[in-house]
Amino acid sequence: MFDIPNWQPKARPGVVCLEGRNVTLEPFDVATHCDGLFHAVGGEENADLWQYIPLGPFADKTTLCHALREANRHQGWQTLVIRKVGDGEVLGMASYMRIREAHGSAEVGCVVFGHALQRTREATEAIALMTEHVFDDLGYRRFEWKCNAANEASKRAAIRFGYSFEGIFRNDMVMKGKNRDTAWYSIIDREWPDIRAAYQFWLRPENFGEDGKQKARLEAYRSAL
Repeated sequence: MFDIPNWQPKARPGVVCLEGRNVTLEPFDVATHCDGLFHAVGGEENADLWQYIPLGPFADKTTLCHALREANRHQGWQTLVIRKVGDGEVLGMASYMRIREAHGSAEVGCVVFGHALQRTREATEAIALMTEHVFDDLGYRRFEWKCNAANEASKRAAIRFGYSFEGIFRNDMVMKGKNRDTAWYSIIDREWPDIRAAYQFWLRPENFGEDGKQKARLEAYRSAL
């Protein structure tokens, strides 16, 4: 236990645009984003994206957008839509969840990357921008990543993005009629400067070839610091 002098509650994340070199993250707006978001993550062809997500899949855009509005209204989610810089194409979404302004803590969740966004520099930049916003812009102390313990891809992503594994909450939820054990990960404020530096080095244009593939892995930059 340690003292935190002059601590004050922090502002709520997810209410402003976050601008990067490759992507822009915009607070979800039905009129602006519904069509593009459904194209990126909705319909039968994208049903697999929702396997481990509390919501979805969605057969039509009206249901998708209604679900996001209700999550914002009743669960406090702040959903951001990921758009490609240049043509503005919608690539996916992610949400600030479990926002606890009084404690300087929030979660990144309901991360649904369209197939075109997965395993790209744009995907990494989106997570980096969300993390930078809570720590650097708002002064948060903790940023969480949680996922179904059966979701191996999400667990690998958490480690790659710099989150530390904290444990398994057994029998944590009943989700879509099935038990969910939840794996918890986090980044805390004192860890963020090194993680931020690794993101910045990895995202430099010179780290990518003409084919868009990385030259060095994100983990390599982080281990070098």
